[in-house]
Amino acid sequence: MSALRALLGSGRLLVVPGAANALTARVIEDCGFESVYVTGAGLANSHLAVPDIGLLTFSELLAHVAAIREAVSVPLIVDADTGFGNPINVRRTVRDLERAGAGAIQIEDQSFPKRCGHFAGKSVVPTGEMIAKIRAAVDARRDDGTLIVARTDARAVAGIEEACARANAYRAAGADVVFVEAPRSEAEVEQVAAKVRGPQVINLVHGGVTPMLPERRLRELGFAIALHANLPLLAGLKGIQDALHTLRAGTAPGESQLASWAERQRLVRRPEFEVLEARYATSSPSEEGTS
Repeated sequence: MSALRALLGSGRLLVVPGAANALTARVIEDCGFESVYVTGAGLANSHLAVPDIGLLTFSELLAHVAAIREAVSVPLIVDADTGFGNPINVRRTVRDLERAGAGAIQIEDQSFPKRCGHFAGKSVVPTGEMIAKIRAAVDARRDDGTLIVARTDARAVAGIEEACARANAYRAAGADVVFVEAPRSEAEVEQVAAKVRGPQVINLVHGGVTPMLPERRLRELGFAIALHANLPLLAGLKGIQDALHTLRAGTAPGESQLASWAERQRLVRRPEFEVLEARYATSSPSEEGTS
């Protein structure tokens, strides 16, 4: 059984912050979280400084997943947007992300170019087209422990009833976890919890359209995963802005605004690399050539 399957099987609510780079993923793991969400929106924002409107390429995502996988040991849930094409493309997307270290791969039913789930102006593909992608994803995985997460953005296009119906159809097609994006009230969140079968994701976006319900309530409703996909990014942006505004005003930021030098080196594992440097150190120049 995969680590993620075991976590979902525990019946607990899995709270998963999002990471847009390996260092953020390391901080998430270091703070005690059991999984990391590799956020497509966060990657678009931080890697390209563009909005989440489908500009991130698959090769860029893949490289970041591999780097994050190397940095942490906890399972990765990877946002693969629309799967980067048709069902044949989805097969490659799943194979390559699985090989790079994804423990779960999320695919959504938006038409391309996709956009942030909390933006206006979205459109979705026909249900049958998304079902074909889910089947391709399920067939493509080499490890049954790799989870396929199917997200629907139909709430914004056709209402909450259609979104719930699609989620159930995607579950029937083989998705391990389903995800109704952007319900707009607590009543809609409750409706999703009641009507959609199987393990479910809820995405809590600061500034988005879904109410920020407390963990206790989400546990009561039976959600399996609570994503905070961009919380670390928003916190980091605020911290950077505050420190730089202080500097621009003519004063160096105080220690309370900054991580310490020692903390930075700990998080990037400097002590471990010092051990490796000592282990593989070559002879000094004066010793070279002597017997």
